[in-house]
Amino acid sequence: MISKLILRILTVLWLPLAGHAAPHEAAAPLQVRAVLHDPVHPVAELYLPDPTGTVVKLKLVAEGLSEAQTSQPVNGSLVLYNTDKVDPKNPAASLAASVIIPPNTKRAIIVVLPAPPAATPAYRMVLINDADAAFPKGESRVLSLLPVDTAIKAGEHSLPVPAGKIVHVPAVKKVNEFNMAQTNFYYKDGTDWVPFTERQLQYLDEFRRIFIVHVTPGATQPSVTTVIDTTPVPMRPAK
Repeated sequence: MISKLILRILTVLWLPLAGHAAPHEAAAPLQVRAVLHDPVHPVAELYLPDPTGTVVKLKLVAEGLSEAQTSQPVNGSLVLYNTDKVDPKNPAASLAASVIIPPNTKRAIIVVLPAPPAATPAYRMVLINDADAAFPKGESRVLSLLPVDTAIKAGEHSLPVPAGKIVHVPAVKKVNEFNMAQTNFYYKDGTDWVPFTERQLQYLDEFRRIFIVHVTPGATQPSVTTVIDTTPVPMRPAK
């Protein structure tokens, strides 16, 4: 039943997300785009260090990806602060979130999430490699914030979405004349897969999607928030 599913979700306050690498030194600046996923408090002021060492505002936008900014990693991690007045002798006092940067990552999309109540820092981050080869145009990513397994069916692709994982969804090619394809999300009830979101979405080769599977306080079933990356593909010079 849905009520049992929600009960299981609400009893988990912290769900580690896989894919973080071991700490390492990463001196090269990192190009960052960010999305804030906090249904309860959808607005936040966060800051990051730029390559000059200046702490600048993270340019978040409502329900979408921010513009690209360049940040200087700190001891191999991307860090966010809750103020631009960071005490250099005690930067941890202003820390809002941090995430280890996997080796050879030069561009990243970060999903900023609220930490469980009373936890510190106040936020956590999930990092998605934003390089063209790692996240090609036309593909999607599913980020599950649930402590239970779910699944996605997008066009011709049917994929499991393990709890707390990021799942790669290849480009959807089985579309109608309007480039639309059925996109459903499911949870497991006993031996049956039950849909909790069913909709038609338009899939275009030049766009990418990030699906965030989550539960909102007070809701009776999980939800899916969709972030669409519509950054234009750079034009190639004519031969």
